[in-house]
Amino acid sequence: MSTNRDAGAVVGVGVTACAVCCAGPILGFLAALGLGTVAGVALFGSFAAIVGAAVIVVMLVRHRRTSACLPVETQPVHIARARSVHQQ
Repeated sequence: MSTNRDAGAVVGVGVTACAVCCAGPILGFLAALGLGTVAGVALFGSFAAIVGAAVIVVMLVRHRRTSACLPVETQPVHIARARSVHQQ
């Protein structure tokens, strides 16, 4: 019985020593993975926000340019006159 207890004690001490020795590097590796994930998500989110803002600006500029080119009639136009102008 004492041999089994001694063997169990040696295994327990070995497991404890392994956990104490390897916990730091394992936690450091997991922390680095987490920080890398956070940085990637932040970078991707920033890139998406910049592209989205650029698309909105381009759409607004195109809309303003096309609406500025439309003719503005300040006088009433008679339908008969409009038809004769378009038929020529």
